[in-house]
Amino acid sequence: MSPFVQPEKLCEWCRIPADELAGRKDLRVPLRLVKDSEAMGLLMAEEFLGLIEENNALGRPTRAIVPCGPNCWYAPFARLVNERAVSLRRLTVFHMDECLDWQGQPLPAGHPYNFRFFMERHFYGGIDAGLAVPEEQRNWLLPATIDRVRDAIAEAPIDLTLGGWGQDGHVAYNQARRHPLLPVTLEQLERSSIRVQENNLDTILALAQRTFGAAYQFVPPMSVTLGLKECLSAQRIRVFSDTGAWKQTALRVALFSDPVVEYPMTLLQRHPDALITATMETARHPLSENPSWQLF
Repeated sequence: MSPFVQPEKLCEWCRIPADELAGRKDLRVPLRLVKDSEAMGLLMAEEFLGLIEENNALGRPTRAIVPCGPNCWYAPFARLVNERAVSLRRLTVFHMDECLDWQGQPLPAGHPYNFRFFMERHFYGGIDAGLAVPEEQRNWLLPATIDRVRDAIAEAPIDLTLGGWGQDGHVAYNQARRHPLLPVTLEQLERSSIRVQENNLDTILALAQRTFGAAYQFVPPMSVTLGLKECLSAQRIRVFSDTGAWKQTALRVALFSDPVVEYPMTLLQRHPDALITATMETARHPLSENPSWQLF
């Protein structure tokens, strides 16, 4: 099996109109489309909180792998927790990844890609103190915590992996590995565990365009990430994106391609309870809207 998507097949998938995607019978992963970022954020918050409420009612803990983004769900999540007075005291959070500087060290607290700083402010910060996740149940991912976090995830079943995806279909920072001398197989990618790594150049450029007006000099060049082994270990996986053009092609590959190393997100097909949610803007594709384009 080739590690790459065939351009002819990619063209075919990208030409499908967005409003025809969700109902197709040949989808490899279930797809749910929502109108916009606001609708997606509320849905994401409601589903996560619903799981917590269900487990609380049964006297069970909730263990979740939680991303830094998409940003649209933090405010509705905090509002719903506070309005419903839902206790998060039984919630254990495993943070998905963290960005690092060129020496593999944490970024300054105010850096826009310091995920801990962002999450403490926007995820934990909006929750009433009496309902909040206890500090000792917030598992921050850093080079110094890799072994502890790996062991904790292995010992405790994970109820839910929340996440988004990147321009190459990376879940967490499980990017498509492109080292010319040390390629990985699909099976190795699926078994990948927590690690520190260099970020791919296309990831750096995508983040630069998104946040810094294409000033790639300010984008963190390294990261520490949960592996796909940890992300796929959850009982259910829910990935969301409202980022539009940055994610459109990876979505099409995830929906129609065989599992392939070039797009790690395709491994969601091997999970029994994975669901992709995208806004209509993310489901669009330029090829579907320009049928006269001839690429070959």
